[in-house]
Amino acid sequence: MKILFRSLFALLMCGAFTTSSALDFGQQLRDKLKEQLPEKVRGVAEALGETSQADEIAIGRQIAGNLLGAAPLVNDAGLQQYVNRVGRWVANQSERPDLPWHFGVIESSDVNAFAAPGGYIFVTRGLYALLQNEAELAGVLAHEVGHVISKHHLKILQKSRLLDMGSQIIAKKVSNNDNAQKLIGSGAEIVARSLDQDAEFEADRIAVVLTARAGYDAFGLPSVLQQIGHYASGNDSIALLFKTHPHPDARLQKLDVAMGDRFDKVKGLTLPKRLYRVKQ
Repeated sequence: MKILFRSLFALLMCGAFTTSSALDFGQQLRDKLKEQLPEKVRGVAEALGETSQADEIAIGRQIAGNLLGAAPLVNDAGLQQYVNRVGRWVANQSERPDLPWHFGVIESSDVNAFAAPGGYIFVTRGLYALLQNEAELAGVLAHEVGHVISKHHLKILQKSRLLDMGSQIIAKKVSNNDNAQKLIGSGAEIVARSLDQDAEFEADRIAVVLTARAGYDAFGLPSVLQQIGHYASGNDSIALLFKTHPHPDARLQKLDVAMGDRFDKVKGLTLPKRLYRVKQ
């Protein structure tokens, strides 16, 4: 019955589009937009599209390795397996289910989450400790999935380091780890740098849709934002979040407008009893 519910729910949220047809539609839209762009801007858009998926994954792997060098994964295999199961289920609802998605909880008391190109996503132990149910975890992971499928961090890399060096530079460099290291820098700079607020709001909107498609309560992410907002005042563990994300109140206001009443009658699952409890 649960599988049938999720299948029907996914069809409803996707407008009965298959993943393949959605990808085809997205490509047609991108092609059409390129035709409408001025020649100079079109050249930049084409350069941004030069990074192959293999190169994107290689860049993300390098950044993820740098992050884990600074903050290792929580030493709890059950936790890591659980987060990967939830994350991959959510990512499978996206337009890029073919990426080799990797999810993890890192040993940090800060309240934050990070995404690197190619499908590498990390949640801090501090943020995980705030979660009340699996739907909230799905919402947090879906936000980061939104960054990856929209290539938000990859575009930062391309704009700041690559476009002035030629659009083919990534393909020539990522095959060598030393060169990739020099090209990307510490990696932490990229994932911790504040994205454009519009990118954060876009990832929030994507998160709501992906969470709902996966059969979870669509209000999972808004619930987390509300909790973070309550703890925000004078809490040093949340300070880093404000450097990398807009304030939770601003995000909630944007989501409220975007969601309207469209999700009020959609009853997804919260699954509080299934949320994995971290071993102390």
